Amino acid sequence: MVGARLSWLRIVGDLVHFLCLGLRSRTSLAAENLFLRKQLAFYEERKVKPRRADNPNRLSLVLLSRWFNWRDALTVVKPRTFITWHRKGFRLFWRWKSEAGRRPIPLELQHLIRKMARANPSWGRNGSQTSCC
Repeated sequence: MVGARLSWLRIVGDLVHFLCLGLRSRTSLAAENLFLRKQLAFYEERKVKPRRADNPNRLSLVLLSRWFNWRDALTVVKPRTFITWHRKGFRLFWRWKSEAGRRPIPLELQHLIRKMARANPSWGRNGSQTSCC
């Protein structure tokens, strides 16, 4: 008895949702379609298998979608602005990437190494060791 009521309630809810979707503008549908395509491309690129949401997650997503309008977060920018952002990000990335590596040796340590090398000529490359090649 309760199962039949729940199934009818789900059918009515789906019908209302379908009617609401039919009343949306074409630009709204196109924007959502573009967003979903980008999300799918992201999943395919990262080889991530999307998980099905359980009921508590669905409820929280519905409540968040009512509270936050994702269309307000979208910003239309000129291609020039986008390219500038991309170049700045690329520069920051390579600056960060090129920082890795050996840090410079302190001057006191450099002087100590030179002093030790002069005091012990038999150590190292120019010493008594002979190379095989």
